[in-house]
Amino acid sequence: MTEETITLEVTRYQPGDREPRTESFSVPYRKDWVVLDALNHIKDRVDGSLTYRWSCRMGVCGSCGMMVNGVPKLTCSAFLRDYHPGPIRVEPLANFPVIRDLVVALDDFLEKLRRVKPWLIRETEKPVAEGEYRQTPAQLDAYKQFSMCINCMLCYAACPVYGLAPAFIGPAAIALAYRYNLDSRDEGYRVREPIVSDSVGVWECTFVGECSVVCPKGVDPAAAIQRSKVAGAKDWAMSVLMPWGGRK
Repeated sequence: MTEETITLEVTRYQPGDREPRTESFSVPYRKDWVVLDALNHIKDRVDGSLTYRWSCRMGVCGSCGMMVNGVPKLTCSAFLRDYHPGPIRVEPLANFPVIRDLVVALDDFLEKLRRVKPWLIRETEKPVAEGEYRQTPAQLDAYKQFSMCINCMLCYAACPVYGLAPAFIGPAAIALAYRYNLDSRDEGYRVREPIVSDSVGVWECTFVGECSVVCPKGVDPAAAIQRSKVAGAKDWAMSVLMPWGGRK
C-alpha cells in the first residue's frame, strides 16, 4: 500500500543569493503531525541544510513562527490535516529580513522591546525584609491577559503598518508596555508613556486588528494599543487642565 504524502513548498535562501527560491518536498501525511514535524522530517531524512528555528514544540517558546499558506503561524500548532491535501507553502515571517531559509533577523524587534522597558520599575524598592509586593486577584486579572505574550512576532508579520513603516514600535512591544503599566507593583508609566505615545508608537496604528487575530495566546495587542491611545489622550487633556498634577 502506497503511503499518503503531502507537499511542502519551502522558501530557501542563503546569504549571497539574489532572490529566495521555493523548493518542494514530499513528506508523509500524518493527521497528528504539525508543520514543524514535517520540517523536521525534511531536515532529518531529506535535506539537512534546511534552516529554521524551533525549541519547545509546545506553543510556549514562540521561536517556530513562520508564514503557513500566507498566514503567520506557530508551526508547532499548525496541523497538516488542516491543510490537506496541500500543498502547504512555508515561508519566513513577513516584514523581517531573512538570514537563511526560514530564519529571520530579530534585532529590530528586540531593540523595540528594550525601548518600552518591559520590566517592573520602582521609584524606591522596599527592603527585602518587608516581604513581597502583594496583589489581589483583581489586580492580577487587570494585566494577566497582556502578560501572556511569548514574543513570537506573529503580530509583526501580520501588521500592515509595520510592513509599510518599520519604525513603528509594533503590537507586541506596546502590549507588553501596557501590561506593566497596568501592574499595581509598577511605577514606570511616566518612563514608558513618551515612548508609547511617540509618533511611531500607538498613533502610528490604524487599527487593522490583524495582530490580535493571529496571536496564538489571545493577548489582543490591538486592544492594548487602543487603550493606550485613550490613556495618552487623557494624559494630554489633564496636562492642559491640571499641569501641576497627573499620573505617575
